[in-house]
Amino acid sequence: MSQPLPDYAADLALIREAALAAGELALAEREAGLKIEAKPGGSPVTQADLAVDALLKQRLLGARPEYGWLSEETEDNAERLSKRRIFVVDPIDGTVAYMKNKPWWCVPIAVVEDGRPVAAVIHAPMLNETFCATLGGGATLNDRPISAADTDDLDDASVLADARMIDSPLWSEPWPPMRFEKRNAIAYRMALVAAGAFDAAIAIGPKWDWDICAGALIAEEAGAVVSDHHGRPWRFNQADPRQNSLICAAPALHPLIVRRTTPIALPPR
Repeated sequence: MSQPLPDYAADLALIREAALAAGELALAEREAGLKIEAKPGGSPVTQADLAVDALLKQRLLGARPEYGWLSEETEDNAERLSKRRIFVVDPIDGTVAYMKNKPWWCVPIAVVEDGRPVAAVIHAPMLNETFCATLGGGATLNDRPISAADTDDLDDASVLADARMIDSPLWSEPWPPMRFEKRNAIAYRMALVAAGAFDAAIAIGPKWDWDICAGALIAEEAGAVVSDHHGRPWRFNQADPRQNSLICAAPALHPLIVRRTTPIALPPR
């Protein structure tokens, strides 16, 4: 007879401690000097990405050997599909910011059970910010509850997105004037929406589970709405660990955004 799985709070405590240790290691690795290589496709990877991945895998699977594993820096395999719970990890989200000693990078970790995140942490070491959530338990920033903005009008909304995309003349319904900013790490963008610092984050095009899984739970537990650009909810730990696109927004803004983005047809993956 199988043993019962740990409760969500126990998993959160585990991944939070691991994320803090990962952040310390990443800072130490950069201080020692980075070795940078290019992945297939051209995106950069440093020895710190790999060192943090190894640390997290040892700590997390050492504590929960019955869980599966999905990480940007570990070769994927189908074994995780047979696991009821898995860890979903991006050792360093926002590697370019990390390499340039900019603060907009983070360590996102999620526990997924039966296709949905149930515990999540996003730790931004240079900003001393740690976002946490459990399913049904709310979301926090440095142990204080957070909630999404109550903005109900896109006019002058603060949005994390590429302004050039929004300014395209191809939209069937034009966008009102909005304020745009950029942050390198997708997970951190979602955390900022969760905390009400921004009204929405928009990214049209496939996003890897390790970039968005932790942010999905933290944003939803803070009252934001998360979906693809057609308004469809995400399901994680699928054979293809990607989602079509990202709309993460204050609850009143989400339908206003999806109304404009739904007509977009993405090419087959």
